[in-house]
This record gives sequence, structure tokens and C-alpha cells, in this order.
Amino acid sequence: MISPLAHVSADATIGADVTIQPFSTIYEDVIIGDGCIIHSNVSLYPGTRLGKNCEVFPGAVIVVVPQDLKFDNEYTTVEIGENTKIRECVTIHRGTKDRMTTKIGKNCLLMTYVHIAHDCQLGDNVILASYVGLSGHVTIDDYAIIEGKAAAQQFVHIGAHCFIGGASLIRKDVPPFIKAAREPMTYAGVNSVGLRRRGMTDEQVREIEDVYRIIYVQNNNISKGIAAVKETMPGSPIIDQIIGFIQGSDKGVIRGLI
Repeated sequence: MISPLAHVSADATIGADVTIQPFSTIYEDVIIGDGCIIHSNVSLYPGTRLGKNCEVFPGAVIVVVPQDLKFDNEYTTVEIGENTKIRECVTIHRGTKDRMTTKIGKNCLLMTYVHIAHDCQLGDNVILASYVGLSGHVTIDDYAIIEGKAAAQQFVHIGAHCFIGGASLIRKDVPPFIKAAREPMTYAGVNSVGLRRRGMTDEQVREIEDVYRIIYVQNNNISKGIAAVKETMPGSPIIDQIIGFIQGSDKGVIRGLI
């Protein structure tokens, strides 16, 4: 149902069984997938791409011009995967020529007052709690959870299945499967509870714990820790994922306990 008190452009593409409540504005060049719910006072600007069964709550603003002085009005978008919930007053800015799109994956939850800047790339099943702020070009892999009031510096990469404590300042890349907190941000253990909830076996969790024990606890140098892992542990997809992430980091990864 589309309320007669909503403004919906004739050049927007609206799927089946979509609800648009009063006082929302849907501009041209917006695509809304089947089964979406758009609450009141939502603004969807040109370039919005909503997958099926998304829900956007009051006050959310999507695809406004990025806060980037290099932006030259190039044609860019925001792509949001199916089943994602965008809570009250979330703001998501469109991409720039760097990545051309800001992307949110499937089954994500963006809680109240989250801000996602231009060119961010979020995987599936990501949760950002209230007041999380992402600067431009941030990458967050699948199943990462960031607690409230955390802030990420531009270009950082947050690995899959991470859990980041509230009010954290994220200035370095965060490797997959771990918990991170404190100031400056440091390794705080493996996210073992979250990993088991998502179906990892005890053996897999122990392997991850062993890797990070070598890297972050037994060594005070990341390079030496990686070398020790390669020397003492047999290779596996999990180990390859962890080492590949760390060695591929441009900004450097967070440190261990100081």
C-alpha cells in the first residue's frame, strides 16, 4: 500500500506488496524490491537500490550527496541487499568515483543514528549498533558486529565474524574472528561465542584460538607471529584466511595486548 500522502516519483520502480507510509519521499531512479516497508518521513534519493523485504524506519535518508570535497557529481548509487533493516535516522551516502557505489549486504541491521559514508562496502549479516559512524571507503566483512558509538577511520577493513566493543575508535584493520576493544584498540580474544552460534565446530574455534595465541600473545611482533604460525601449524583454509588478511592489510592491523 502506498499512502496518498507520500511523494513517489513516476520514474521510481516499485515492486509488489510494497508499503510506503505518509510523508516519505521517493525520488526518480529509485528501485524498491518486493515486500519492502518504507515507514513515514523516509527520504530515498536517486540511485537507491533496495532489495526484497527491506524495512526502512522513520527519518532514514539514503543516497544523499557524499561529504567528500573530491565528489564531482558523478553518477553513483547505494545498493542494499534483501532483508536488511534500516532503523530510525540512519544516513547512507552514495558512492564516488573510487567505488561508484556504497553497498550494504543481505540480512544486515543498522540501528538508530548509524552513519555510513561514501564507498563503504558491508557484507551480509552485519550488525551496526546505535550511533556507529563509518568514514568513507570502510570495508566490513560478513557477520561482523560493532557495538554502539564506535567510529571507523576511512579505508579500514574489518574482518568477518569480528566483535568490536562499544565506543571504540577503529584506526587500523581488524583481522577476522576476533574481539577488539580498548583505547588504542587492541586484540581482546577470539569471538568464540559468536563463531559457535554460527555453526563453527569446537575444533575450528580451537584452531583460531591457537593462531591468535601465537600471533598476539606469544609474540610482540606481527611478522614474527605469522612466521611462527607457518612453522608450527599445518595449513588450512581458516589459517590461510587469517594470514591472508593480515598480510594484505594496507593500513596495518590492530596490536595485541600492551
